[in-house]
Amino acid sequence: MARRQWSSGLAVAVAAVAVLSLLCSGHPVPGHHGGGGFVPLNPHFYDHSCPQMHGIVGAIVAREHAKDPRMAASLLRMHFHDCFVQGCDASVLLDADGSGRFTTEKRSNPNRDSLRGFEVIDEIKAALEHACPHTVSCADIVAVVARDSTVLTGGPGWEVPLGRRDSLTASLSGSNNLIPAPNDSLPTIINKFRNQGLDIADLVALSGAHTIGDSRCVSFRQRLYGQNNNGQVDRTLNPGYAAQLRARCPASGGDQNLFALDLVSQFRFDNQYYRNILASNALLSSDQILLTQGRDTMELVHRFAANQGLFFDQFAKSMVKMGNILPLTGNAGEIRNNCRRINH
Repeated sequence: MARRQWSSGLAVAVAAVAVLSLLCSGHPVPGHHGGGGFVPLNPHFYDHSCPQMHGIVGAIVAREHAKDPRMAASLLRMHFHDCFVQGCDASVLLDADGSGRFTTEKRSNPNRDSLRGFEVIDEIKAALEHACPHTVSCADIVAVVARDSTVLTGGPGWEVPLGRRDSLTASLSGSNNLIPAPNDSLPTIINKFRNQGLDIADLVALSGAHTIGDSRCVSFRQRLYGQNNNGQVDRTLNPGYAAQLRARCPASGGDQNLFALDLVSQFRFDNQYYRNILASNALLSSDQILLTQGRDTMELVHRFAANQGLFFDQFAKSMVKMGNILPLTGNAGEIRNNCRRINH
């Protein structure tokens, strides 16, 4: 069995001290539940029921990352999009069940034609069902995969509190309305984070996930041509960078053309994202406004740009915090046999 990917020397060196002191003390991180009995999340949840879980997940994520360097960012993004809708319950993985009880979140504006990596989750789930039948939840898989994807690209590691269960429903409207959008104003983004129990430090640190991955032309076109293609360029965007972007992102067409969120180190998890913001080279409006629309966010951008270790520590802490948004525990929800559909 492959070694746990997160436990490399790099991960140990940069893991957040505050998080580790809490988790390693033996005190589980408290969670919330939807009824059925409360069981706190705990990083040791599968130590006896499925001790090979981390090895199985880590090996598959590493293999898929080696085949497709974009996959790490996609799997990390999946965890965000899951937790911001109904909590961290794997609702984002559900396909439409044909009963009309819910509509899949995969068809929402933030997810349609952009969220990917579902086949990787399917492969991990199948391997875990073979090794430890009906034991590891899809929600926990998504959380661990996000951590492993971060470490594989050079980012920090953290112990993932575990014990989540899987939802019996999904929310298309929640996915459309609760996930921060690239054209949202800073107050709107702050409110969307605050509604999830996340503060300004969490917002700026978690936005740093954009140090890896891509975005589509349709997500930032308004910065190049104005909201109605009126030729009014976003003045907070470096003119030279804007010219490069217009070459492959025309005023119409090319919606799905991909661009690196971090033009300097697209596949490396580092603090270059914040340096790009300071140089007016952030791809998305929602990233650049962290510098231009808020004093507190501006200060954090400067601090994270100057100190990668500080960013890594806060990112790990904020990922644990985000992963604790309204998990189903105890007897709530279920452990899906197939992450794409409920059991019955």
